[in-house]
Amino acid sequence: MKTRIAKISLNILLIILGIFTLLPFVWMILSSFKSNVEINALNQTLFPKEFTISNYLTMNENFNFLRFFANSLFLSATITFVVSVTSTAAGYVLSKYQFKGRNLLFSLIIGTMMIPWAVTIMPKYSIIRYIGWMDSYAALIVPVMFSGFGIFMMRQYMMGIPDDLLEAARIDGANEFYILFKIIFPLSKNAISSIAIFQFLWVWEDFLWPFIVINDESKQVLAVGLKLFSGRYTTDYGGLFAATAISIVPVIIVYLIFQNQLVEGITSSAVKG
Repeated sequence: MKTRIAKISLNILLIILGIFTLLPFVWMILSSFKSNVEINALNQTLFPKEFTISNYLTMNENFNFLRFFANSLFLSATITFVVSVTSTAAGYVLSKYQFKGRNLLFSLIIGTMMIPWAVTIMPKYSIIRYIGWMDSYAALIVPVMFSGFGIFMMRQYMMGIPDDLLEAARIDGANEFYILFKIIFPLSKNAISSIAIFQFLWVWEDFLWPFIVINDESKQVLAVGLKLFSGRYTTDYGGLFAATAISIVPVIIVYLIFQNQLVEGITSSAVKG
């Protein structure tokens, strides 16, 4: 009886916390259907008094929302794909190959996760500026092609893949690239999905680095674009809410598609190795 009461109490607490967490997002989405007069009014209501979709129809007139959205989608998809491939390949090498200095190399990779990201901003900026990559997609893609977190997660996951399976493939004449792409990748889809979700979210929400290295608005990302929109058109809150509401749609879609693999991948990586 006590256990049942504890479970019910915990569920109620989680529901309350979930409501408080979702409330700002619900308020933002509902406010995107309000006029600016209603948004700026002293007496606020959760639901719109006068429902309107004009904010969605006119938001691209105030700033190039579609261009920013397309840039973020392209960069997030590209970086996520590249990081998934490099993390899987590096995790495969570190978990299944025996070579001198393997543990030291893995320790160094883990060490990169301990360095605050802010510490590397100035060195990376100096390198990007020196090689002439300012205002280019390369400045956003190349510095994040490798992920210490992704390599660590894939290495831990692949420690649980039987070595006998790989040896059998080699005896049958399979080369290392065939093993990597035809055996390792399919067996690691849960862990790869977990990395893909995190990486997509990090790139999609990244603000500081694109803000520093990209000055050309035609190559700018949505996170920075929303900030420019807010500063330049401070009275058009309805358009800002509409743009922000649309900006979270890709993240929700990616999570809904891969949520099962996310849980299984994180759980497997935590218990293996």
